[in-house]
Amino acid sequence: MCQNNVFIIAEAGVNHNGDMAIAHALIHAAKAAGVDAIKFQSFKSSLSISRNALKADYQKLSTDPSESQLEMVQKLELSIENHHSLLDECNKVGIKFFSTAFDKPSIDLLENLNVLDIVKIPSGEVTNIPYIRYLCRKKKKIYLSTGMCTLGDIENAIDVIEHLGTPRDMITVLHCTTEYPTPMEDVNLLAMVNIGKAFGVNVGYSDHTPGIEVPIAAVALGATVIEKHFTLDRNLPGPDHRASLEPEELKAMVQGIRNIEKALGDGIKRPSPSELKNKPIARKSIVAARPIKAGEAFSENNLMAKRPGTGISPMRWDDIIGRTASRDFSEDELIEL
Repeated sequence: MCQNNVFIIAEAGVNHNGDMAIAHALIHAAKAAGVDAIKFQSFKSSLSISRNALKADYQKLSTDPSESQLEMVQKLELSIENHHSLLDECNKVGIKFFSTAFDKPSIDLLENLNVLDIVKIPSGEVTNIPYIRYLCRKKKKIYLSTGMCTLGDIENAIDVIEHLGTPRDMITVLHCTTEYPTPMEDVNLLAMVNIGKAFGVNVGYSDHTPGIEVPIAAVALGATVIEKHFTLDRNLPGPDHRASLEPEELKAMVQGIRNIEKALGDGIKRPSPSELKNKPIARKSIVAARPIKAGEAFSENNLMAKRPGTGISPMRWDDIIGRTASRDFSEDELIEL
């Protein structure tokens, strides 16, 4: 699935605005950025949102203030035909199609499309036991997003998932903050590390901050999955565009993550192949501080440590002091025994 250590998901979500031309363009932009998957959202609005549900503050900023949350989201639904179109386009350009299903019919739709090898439990469904039970009966690898959660919420969800037969090694818990965009002081990235320790699961990070530095930092702290919203243009109307990366930013984030993957290494401290050639240049050897005559004792006064490091290491300084020079040495000459 992913040849790299970190699985990077470009979250297109509903940033297609219900327009398949935009959705296809998002697929091509995600592929060009080098991500592993592009993720959309599959839902029937009436099954998830009541007529009385209010919009979040961030949604009010870039959508019609007179419409309800239900009316806003209904315009962003993807039909069965839309799903087929998106899947075909992903297959054509060579990127994994991924989607979060918010209701039972949408879960079944993704299963029928044969794209349900990974299932995503979004933050808003962590306490939705009927939803989790239905999803877990599919026996797939699970990404559990944890915006708005306490450790207790996460523990309860994992207990339900495990009870239905999904082992912890198939669960990746994504740390997340459900605010768009997320203020830096609310990220609490170290919570991701503690989630991994508390539950013995793989961890990842679903990011809503501006910029690219926080997901890159998450990888340095051990994230195995990164999810990041992106758009073709942050100025487009719609609930999520303002908290999304534009294509060139997404590309820069991917490159940063891949660089960190390489930089993390295997944890064994040893000279790297690229620096070995510099070792004799940068290290030092014991040399004559001034001319030394044969038979003279080596001392603190007639020895120094200088480059290059091709002679006796200064780590043997105490072994050399007090010994007798077997021949004459000129100033700066490497000492030999």
